[in-house]
Amino acid sequence: MKKHFLILLIFCGYLNAQESMNSLLNKYNSGDVPYISVQELRMHQLDEEVVILDSRNSEEFQVSHLKNSVFVGYDNFDISSLKSIRKDQKIVVYCSVGIRSENIADKIITAGFTNVQNLYGGIFKWKNEGFPVVDLKGIETEKVHVFSKHWAKYLNKGEKIY
Repeated sequence: MKKHFLILLIFCGYLNAQESMNSLLNKYNSGDVPYISVQELRMHQLDEEVVILDSRNSEEFQVSHLKNSVFVGYDNFDISSLKSIRKDQKIVVYCSVGIRSENIADKIITAGFTNVQNLYGGIFKWKNEGFPVVDLKGIETEKVHVFSKHWAKYLNKGEKIY
């Protein structure tokens, strides 16, 4: 009986975390940019079928990022940095949880790109699901920049860096 109760508690905690992420993204995002799951992006990443854009601050990117992602930033994002990318190329934009990345993805779509998605849950969900992140040298790391203590609660795995 205790075992079943423990499993129920763990499951409820997982659902609560999921609801929190859902609530967060519903609160801040318009939903105009389609989401891609971390699992689906991982498949595309392994097949090298996608351009992955990191829309966080430079300090966050330097701590860790998705392998082969390209830093485009947020505050200083410049659409001309994408001039070498085909307009129909599969592009996934990510940030910490998926809020800033929706804003950048929307700008990319407005510029005429037709296959743009926002990573649901961002690098936090990516890391929470056990997928690797790398440092500037390309070496896997447990470190993830959490932006602030407010956002840190959404990262459940890895080493939180402020």
